[in-house]
Amino acid sequence: MLATHIAAITSSPMQIAAHLAAAMAVVLLIVAAFVRTMIPLRWLVVGSNVGLFIYGALHPSLTTMAVAAALMPINVYRAIEMMRLTRRVMRTAEASELATVWLKPYMKKRRLAAGRVLFRKGDNAHRMYLLVDGEMEVVEIGVRLEPGRIFGEIALFSPDHTRTFTVRCLTRCTVLEIDESTVRQLYFQNPAFGFHLIGLLTGRLRDDLARAEQEHGSGTRSTSSAGATSAGKA
Repeated sequence: MLATHIAAITSSPMQIAAHLAAAMAVVLLIVAAFVRTMIPLRWLVVGSNVGLFIYGALHPSLTTMAVAAALMPINVYRAIEMMRLTRRVMRTAEASELATVWLKPYMKKRRLAAGRVLFRKGDNAHRMYLLVDGEMEVVEIGVRLEPGRIFGEIALFSPDHTRTFTVRCLTRCTVLEIDESTVRQLYFQNPAFGFHLIGLLTGRLRDDLARAEQEHGSGTRSTSSAGATSAGKA
């Protein structure tokens, strides 16, 4: 039976080419299974689609050829799309532009009136936000958020998913919001976005630490001044 199958494969140059193309498609799919980044994976799948298309055309197998022809343009489009995004990220200098490039196509617009509370301290966190227009305030610490600022990401990745501050609109605002599952998908799809997100989280934590140290120093100085005043009166 094996001899018969080999004889069928080698019966003509067309059949040899068809089965070589099929073998190439299988090898590329196996290699793609071990690739961790999206762009090489997409191009490997495109190569596999080409191999299956050639096999379907030469063998012939109309079903195989039709499936490969349907999948090929989708995978080519996705690969080119990822390459364009990557080039735009590499050209981006500022963090706000970088966040817009990566996140905006996946975010939903939301408009809020002045005085509206977007979320409160203690709320469950399931979304991250990008302020597009207007001005917001982190109520507990009096920090103002201006357009281009991403916020709400720390609670999104904290173990308890709990908001640590309240954010309120000082003016009419427009925000873009993205849910946690989409953020995680983007994180795993492209390392550049993952590194940017880590840098964003690290910067926020550094700012919080500096603010806490400043408040602690101010409190220590106030206590010392009060003690000196009491001693002088005594």
